[in-house]
Amino acid sequence: MKKIRLALLSGGVSTEREVSLNSGRQVLEALDKDKYDITQYDPKFDLEKLVTDAPDIDAALIILHGPFGEDGTVQGLLDLLNIPYQGAGVLGSAAAMNKLTAKRLYEGAQVPTPGYLAYDTTDEISISRAVDTLGLPIVVKPACAGSSVGMTIVKEKENLEAAIRLGFDHDDTIILERYIQGVELTCGVLGNQELEPLPVIEIIPGENHEYFDYEAKYVAGETEEICPARIDAETTAKVQDLAVRAHKALFLKGYSRTDMILRDGELFVLETNTIPGMTATSLYPQSAQVGGYSFTALLDKLIELAIEENKRTNLRRAK
Repeated sequence: MKKIRLALLSGGVSTEREVSLNSGRQVLEALDKDKYDITQYDPKFDLEKLVTDAPDIDAALIILHGPFGEDGTVQGLLDLLNIPYQGAGVLGSAAAMNKLTAKRLYEGAQVPTPGYLAYDTTDEISISRAVDTLGLPIVVKPACAGSSVGMTIVKEKENLEAAIRLGFDHDDTIILERYIQGVELTCGVLGNQELEPLPVIEIIPGENHEYFDYEAKYVAGETEEICPARIDAETTAKVQDLAVRAHKALFLKGYSRTDMILRDGELFVLETNTIPGMTATSLYPQSAQVGGYSFTALLDKLIELAIEENKRTNLRRAK
């Protein structure tokens, strides 16, 4: 059988570069070398080579996180080069990456999400109004950063101004969000036209972490992850339904992972990840494993979905 010529993209130029490189190494190790002829590309250095090699590439795996990788920019380049790739296209990638856009789309699709206020660098921000509207604590986060970068949970009014400054260090738009304390859950979705919700994971950050922050995400042993989550069948079904609804609301394809909070039987969607962490122990592969997909089989499935979606959309490409 002829091998699929696969481009593996990792690294990039965002603050999550090291996470991406680590994921890329583990993906490379897990890929079936009998099925794929793999070439690695780091968009920080190799975009010209990627363009040159495009006619000889059958599919790409994008293992990039944050701006210039997860936000639709690389997806648009691959569309122009007619290279199939896993996951969301330009629209879905951009919509999910921008937390403010995502929240507005959630609201339009009646996907429950915590109340919020949004500001850009030209706005005058009233600390008193924000506290009166949202109460305390308040979560402050940049609109377009991933992995909890630049995020703060503010418990005291006098600390809100510093948290806002930190948020603006990472983006020109920030969100102040009502803090919902409860059980942290995440649920993956897999598929193009037919969507398969994966088993739900319960996330328990270590005692040194108030929430699932950058260190809790990426330092071994800092977080306990339980799959399937310790919730009843009815709640599990609701979480999976919300994950699918969030996926659809953001115009996603291929796969995604949606993070939620469960409080007193009520669910709130926090955000949806279009390129979830892809080390063997990351949340999405963990859930897929419980759902019957080994890490290698999951990668095979994502590549299969990428090629399938490219064939479908190519029917609209001018001949």
